Amino acid sequence: MPAAAFEQVVLRLPRADELPELRTSLVDALLLGTLPDEARTDGDEVLAAAQADYARLLEALYAQGFYGASVRILLDGREAATIAPLNAPDTVDSVQVIVEPGARFDLGVTDIAPRPPTAEPFEDFRTGAPALATTVRDAAQSTVEGWEELGFAKAQVTDQDIIARHERNRLDVIVRVAPGPRLRFGDVTVGGQSAVRAPRVRQIAGIPRGETFSPDAVERAADRLRSTGTFRSATITEAEEPNADGTLDFTIDVIDREPRRIGAGAEISSLQGLTLTGFWLHRNILGGAERLRIEGEAAQLGGTSGGPDYSLSARFEKPAVYGPDTRFFALAAIEYTDEPDYIDQTVRLELGATREFSDALTGSLGIALRNSRITDRFLPRDADGDYPEREFTLLSFPTSLEWDLRDSALNATEGYFLRAEVEPFAVVSGDGDSGARTELDARAYYSVGENVVLAARGQLGAVVGPDALDAPPEFLFYSGGGGTVRGQPFRSLDAEYDGIDLGGRSFAGLSGEVRVDVRENISVVGFYDVGYVGSEPFGFDDGDWHSGAGLGLRYDTTIGPLRLDVAGPVSGGTGEGVQIYLGIGQAF
Repeated sequence: MPAAAFEQVVLRLPRADELPELRTSLVDALLLGTLPDEARTDGDEVLAAAQADYARLLEALYAQGFYGASVRILLDGREAATIAPLNAPDTVDSVQVIVEPGARFDLGVTDIAPRPPTAEPFEDFRTGAPALATTVRDAAQSTVEGWEELGFAKAQVTDQDIIARHERNRLDVIVRVAPGPRLRFGDVTVGGQSAVRAPRVRQIAGIPRGETFSPDAVERAADRLRSTGTFRSATITEAEEPNADGTLDFTIDVIDREPRRIGAGAEISSLQGLTLTGFWLHRNILGGAERLRIEGEAAQLGGTSGGPDYSLSARFEKPAVYGPDTRFFALAAIEYTDEPDYIDQTVRLELGATREFSDALTGSLGIALRNSRITDRFLPRDADGDYPEREFTLLSFPTSLEWDLRDSALNATEGYFLRAEVEPFAVVSGDGDSGARTELDARAYYSVGENVVLAARGQLGAVVGPDALDAPPEFLFYSGGGGTVRGQPFRSLDAEYDGIDLGGRSFAGLSGEVRVDVRENISVVGFYDVGYVGSEPFGFDDGDWHSGAGLGLRYDTTIGPLRLDVAGPVSGGTGEGVQIYLGIGQAF
């Protein structure tokens, strides 16, 4: 016969209707309410949770400003606090929690000193305001942090008198803070068993030795180490005591990730067919947290728009070059693209650097050399039945700026994203004119309540300089497919040049989504996409529009939401029927 177990915890709180926030806090604080079924049959487990709940409930009451409360926890009618641990009951059939909150206290005397000269007046920590324990704690914490931000690394609370005056329902708070000396960054040592050389760890962290202490600088140093991807964890610890010369030493402890990693991915579309990707990654190939990533892709396998496309690339990155926030990269790539209008065989080499100007702002500047051999299928065949070919070499300077304020890159619910790219190019050999290609991608996310997210995306692109017939085909714009207009066939919208259909010299796209959570890890999505392609770089008078709409399903996983979109055309003459898209991550 199974042991008895209580089915629920009964919480009795007078004036519960008047104190909904307090009731919620008390329920959330109860360990008894979260015990698993097997623990509910064990008297020792139940008693231990009940006796721990006294302190947890009082903490929840203090956080709401109730300092005269009484708490009783009854196990089968016995006060849990009076039961000795060695005399725990074998089983517990009923649990009652009775809370008498009493009156809510207000703040009386509020004195925290000394405060840093840059401190602003407290908004909630003032006489007459609700005496929430969180308010008191935050006021003391912000005072200490204010001194730390000015370089006083050892600032701390040295004395506090917190007096609850029950006759007047007031809480007097007197706190004394010792700022200590103003300090500068001293020596940095590296601990742990990292395969990355210690000088490189210090160089990547970029702690500014000799400069005034700043907690933000310490946090940025740890973030730089983590962002390399080489380290599983990175912690920076300050010395217990400062040095006699006014400096403070630090120790960096890092734990390495496995140096090598392989991965693969797949995406399928009813029109584009199957896309397969794979990569091999080495996180510390030269002992200085350098990364080498070799990646291959086969796309449009079994698709109905052109033949298979193939690419192979190798990218090398070295962090902390010309400063801790600048990363050097080198890229080599071979690409074969088979489209209805052309075949493009390209070899590309690129050198450059990326710089993090802040947590949200990143810039990139490179120099690239590209050799392309193009087979123009849109032109008549020659006497031998072959399409005309052209070959050229371009020198370009790809530049980008990215501003990312999203709460998540894979599944954003709040924030903004903006990326601007410009790539000026010059013809080194072959025919054609020099020019530039520009792109702009803007996204915004807004939560409505707890279960609905509104997402919007706008895209603009232009090619200036060469005519479309002379431009590199991959620089031209098309619309249709998962990255632009779902429901329209992939790259189905192009531009017309004297009877010849090619990619456009301008592009505009607009997408909107409504994402609704229906279960804990399942959501449905409604979306509408619009795209424009024109033959001139600017304006909307010499091109065509099309649009698509549909519904999607998302299933959240640890690597991002699995995505299924089903869409069809709404306007334009570029497609018909239903398109299906499968992938990982939101569409944008």
